[in-house]
Amino acid sequence: MMNRYYCRASIAALAAAFSLVMVSGWLLHARAASDDPIIIEGTASLKRLVKIAITGFAAEVQNVLRFDLEVAGFEVVAADQAQFLVESTGQGQVGGAVTDRISRNVVLAKAFSGGGMRSQAHAFSDAIVEKLTGQTGIAQTRVAFKVSTGDTSEIYVSDYDGHNPLAITQDRTIVAAPAWGPANQWLFYTSYRLGNPDIFSHNLQTGERKIVARYTGLNTSAAVSPDGRRIAMVLSKGGSPDIYVADIGGGNLRQCTTTKQDESSPCWSPDSRTLCFTSRVSGRAALYTMPADGGSMKRLSTTGVINTTEPDWSPDGQSIVFTSMMGSFQICVLNLKTGNTSVLCAGEDPAWAPNSRTVMFVRRQGSQRVLSLLDVPTKRVKDIARISGSSSQPAWAR
Repeated sequence: MMNRYYCRASIAALAAAFSLVMVSGWLLHARAASDDPIIIEGTASLKRLVKIAITGFAAEVQNVLRFDLEVAGFEVVAADQAQFLVESTGQGQVGGAVTDRISRNVVLAKAFSGGGMRSQAHAFSDAIVEKLTGQTGIAQTRVAFKVSTGDTSEIYVSDYDGHNPLAITQDRTIVAAPAWGPANQWLFYTSYRLGNPDIFSHNLQTGERKIVARYTGLNTSAAVSPDGRRIAMVLSKGGSPDIYVADIGGGNLRQCTTTKQDESSPCWSPDSRTLCFTSRVSGRAALYTMPADGGSMKRLSTTGVINTTEPDWSPDGQSIVFTSMMGSFQICVLNLKTGNTSVLCAGEDPAWAPNSRTVMFVRRQGSQRVLSLLDVPTKRVKDIARISGSSSQPAWAR
């Protein structure tokens, strides 16, 4: 038997005769390492950690691989306890072989060059995740978030694990609510730099900044549609905060909600047709949907969970993650197919990763807020690298 986990790849394919594999300039004697993924049964919803061992790498690479793989649903263990072995080539590059310990077949052999050791290690871990699960890895993705220091805050962008942080704004005032724009080349956010909470866009390549919404009152919570054509936002120019939709540059503005109560935190369905948001129209905060082109509001049922805010629609369209306030802040997820709602962990401000499996969220540590990663199926939580200040409002580049 292949430990506790069953692999779909046939035993015949894995038991192929030894072949000589050349990978980026180094040679490795291996049994056939197919390009086809070795998909672990039920990976997307796997609640048991897949055991893997990592040996022979430099300390920095070892730490990166461990972090990435643990976030992806693997448990790093000793070699004699592992289902898969990840071993370095020892050739000065980041790379190596992944071996099924039971069958002793090499299922992946790769090496990487260019960039720093961290970026090479992230690329290797993504290759391992894709090979063993069939899912695209997230180790090379980026996140945006707000960092508060005293009375001011700025928007930062970093690697998904918190390393290589870069301040995008230098407004020296209150900024909030970052959101990624088309092709992940633009960031949208709210800033008080002109004395009012206005929405700006910022080109990450050129530094160009544009005003998107500067109406009387509140302009905030920008959310760009997945097709990159429109932007949803919260404006209070009509009195109470309502949901509005405009073209990506802020033109052709149209009001969606018309209640006297507060609406907040709009997000888009993956097909860019539907909005989900929070409304207090029924008293307590609850989640609602409505067509982005206009129509009636429909309340989402979150049985057993109340005071629901800050929704984020998964890229695969199957679920919505959100915050619930029931004595304390809790991260919850609504399965749109079954209608079931589950409490995942303590926290707030959740944001889905591109893989629809990992969530970044905010944990409170005294007066500070820190960003953490949640592997939803296994409920494993890991903090990302911290910078000075209190970090919140994460947004994941997709």
